[in-house]
Amino acid sequence: MKIAFHGAARTVTGSKHLLTLKSGRKILLDCGMFQGMGRETDAMNRHWGFDPAEVDILVLSHAHIDHSGLIPKLVKDGFNGPVYCTPATRALSAILLEDSAEIQEDDVKYINKQRIANGQHPLKPLYTGEDVERCLPLFHEVEYGNWFKIDDGVELMYTDVGHIIGSAAVHLRVKEDGKAEQLTFSGDVGRYRDVILRSPEDFPQADYIILESTYGNSLHELHTTTPDHLLEWIEKVCIGRGGKLIIPAFSVGRTQEILYSLNQLEVERRLPELDYFVDSPLSIEATEMVKRYPQYFNKRIQTLLETDSDPFRFNGLKYVKTVEESKLLNFSSKPCVIISASGMADAGRVKHHISNNIENSHNGILMVGYCEPNSLGGRLMAGKKEVSIFGVGHEVHAEIGSIRSMSAHGDYEDLSQWLACQDPKMVKKLFLVHGEYDVQDQFKQRLVRKGFQDVEIPERHWEVGLSG
Repeated sequence: MKIAFHGAARTVTGSKHLLTLKSGRKILLDCGMFQGMGRETDAMNRHWGFDPAEVDILVLSHAHIDHSGLIPKLVKDGFNGPVYCTPATRALSAILLEDSAEIQEDDVKYINKQRIANGQHPLKPLYTGEDVERCLPLFHEVEYGNWFKIDDGVELMYTDVGHIIGSAAVHLRVKEDGKAEQLTFSGDVGRYRDVILRSPEDFPQADYIILESTYGNSLHELHTTTPDHLLEWIEKVCIGRGGKLIIPAFSVGRTQEILYSLNQLEVERRLPELDYFVDSPLSIEATEMVKRYPQYFNKRIQTLLETDSDPFRFNGLKYVKTVEESKLLNFSSKPCVIISASGMADAGRVKHHISNNIENSHNGILMVGYCEPNSLGGRLMAGKKEVSIFGVGHEVHAEIGSIRSMSAHGDYEDLSQWLACQDPKMVKKLFLVHGEYDVQDQFKQRLVRKGFQDVEIPERHWEVGLSG
């Protein structure tokens, strides 16, 4: 048995890990899209490092595009096996992949204008809506907490990791030559004090662990709550300066947490009377989808639902669905809050809002999640004084801020707590993925001190044998 790391290796996005059994059968863990990698992004998403037609099974940890976003292309390029996932992941993947296809088609139109002007051949989109339709029938639901046979000698079990609705750690029990070994892949580990979701679950002892490490060297802020942070920014930008507060937010997870926090401010009678726009059809659809799975909410939300039928709605909340309505927001001079996708500000309507508001010092742009350094959000968080948006240079006069406490990824204490159910001496190898190398190196030292004896930080396309 051997494993090859074809994405999220010394970088955060593009999760793809290919397990090859002694029988030659191949199981792919996640099939994510690279995001925010600058000019290299498109090429990285077009070249696999393996033959999709040779993959027999895909096991999906959760629906975020950096874990699921290349499934339609995998099918387009020859894969025709089952895709295993939790029920909520299947539902979310359908809407996220459809939205992603629209983005691919829109982006390639813009890119091709430049390519044709430069005498280059036009590109085709990574995939289309038709490719998404072809891949969805391959999805098969597996509930949390039960071992399920997916191939000869291979069983799958999911455990909740509290990252987004439906997110799971993947546990594969593989029996070869009469010997059974367990490989665990964390997917993305959430927070143990998440405001909406259940905490990550314990899991059986593993022989090999593939662990995400996005915040492997960081501790999230705990002394100030998310509602307090949001209120501080709303009062400073909208009330104090009469400006617009732009919040780039991932459609699944982050948008719902923001809405819940604003609802909490209203319950406490602290929410300023303003217009709060959710300008993302995908975010609207995802929020309605999340509401359909209350069984995955934590006990506090379960109790709240007894008195508040919709903890994601409050006075002043307005949903923007059409492009025309979205454009009208740019002509309004009224102070307001605009929550829009994508979270890294590299695509979607939020990119237009930033373009139209970034040069006004009355406005603010508030980042509420991880951003790849080369993404627009990453460049803004790095303090760039000028950024290019849609090929046009913009001076940065709007105030840029971030709320670290809102991350859906666990910090190093959360990750350590997730591993606490394991005996480090029984883990033969632990691989760190889904992180930047300097962060991973620091986290590796921490894990070694905790007793994990063999910790590797694989490079992209690196392959290693797991058993003799």
